[in-house]
Amino acid sequence: MNISLDLIQTTTLAVALLLLGEFARRRIGFLQRFSIPGPVIGGFAFALAVLALRETGVAQLELDTTLQDPAMIAFFTTIGLGASVSLLRKGGKLLIVYLLACWTLAILQNVVGIGMATALGLDPVLGVMAGAVALEGGHGAAAAFGPTAEALGTDGATAVAIAAATFGLVAGGLLGGPMASWLMKRHGVKVPSGDEAAETGAVEVEEKEEPVGYGPLVNTAVLIGAVMVAGVALGTWFSETTGFVLPSYVGAMVVAAIVRNVGDRFGLRMHQGALSLVSSLSLGLFLTMAMMSLRIWDLYALALPLVLLLAVQVIVLLLFVALVVFRLLGKNYDATTMAAGMVGHGLGGTPNAMANMDAFNRRFGVRSEKAFLIVPLAGAVLIDIVALPWIVWCINAVA
Repeated sequence: MNISLDLIQTTTLAVALLLLGEFARRRIGFLQRFSIPGPVIGGFAFALAVLALRETGVAQLELDTTLQDPAMIAFFTTIGLGASVSLLRKGGKLLIVYLLACWTLAILQNVVGIGMATALGLDPVLGVMAGAVALEGGHGAAAAFGPTAEALGTDGATAVAIAAATFGLVAGGLLGGPMASWLMKRHGVKVPSGDEAAETGAVEVEEKEEPVGYGPLVNTAVLIGAVMVAGVALGTWFSETTGFVLPSYVGAMVVAAIVRNVGDRFGLRMHQGALSLVSSLSLGLFLTMAMMSLRIWDLYALALPLVLLLAVQVIVLLLFVALVVFRLLGKNYDATTMAAGMVGHGLGGTPNAMANMDAFNRRFGVRSEKAFLIVPLAGAVLIDIVALPWIVWCINAVA
């Protein structure tokens, strides 16, 4: 039996799963303790249910996730609207350190992928597909580079890359919170408060939750919508002009940052409660839809050697974050939050990173503003300066 859910039905289901995921996170001890994001809990549980229905021959579901991309763009717009230049100046050194770590990780993932593929008797190009292509690049890079690799003679490169990206999306959402929690306990990291919080740029989550009325919410929604339109246009123009693909959500984040700082210059204040509400809802909706629409059966394409390869990739990433990145970032609350973010985008994607950090910060009631600015800027934009040429070089070198 084939079941197709339309836009309204799919969106309603996504919101319900988001609520269930948040409820489970609050009520189930280990989910809260390890800061597993609510959207990952609800969406992945549904994906498992869909898998069970499919494998038992009961039903196959088709979802209309049209709102997934607009929700993603809206979320990154809210991140850009929080990008104060004064705060970025405070985090300048951290941005450089984190960016260098992202570049190193992209290089490392291809080295590990090629090495493991060769040791296991696989085509080394498949190691690249299950390396930076799928893990740092996600499904978009998998779909883009797969046909290129196949044109060079590597059969099944696209299927392997997409399956590896699916694996990474799940792993990144599940492991970021536990990693941050372990680092915090292992190194005795303290949650900043009072003057210390003000000095580091961290803010109490509760302070942002101003009462939100109809007027502030509508005004904020109009601003976000206008920035989204301008940001998507910027991304399209930049891509057509330079040939370098700039994701639409990145364009929106850039425009939003400009709007925020122009507003600061002229003393214009945004309603933080309304901004926080839109940010939380758009992130929750996007990530829930991404997780609930996972085709887990695509992982069947991963034969045992590729499963071993990806397991090694996960271990290497966790060791790299815990032993190198966390220490270089200062072993404090900001560093712990960014560690959760790097696990998210190092295995799955930037939205995973943001959800990991959001869940971790909400657990302690203090938001690391530096992390929320640095991680998407480095992990979604600046990383490609090194990662894309490196991927292209690796594919051509080992094909």
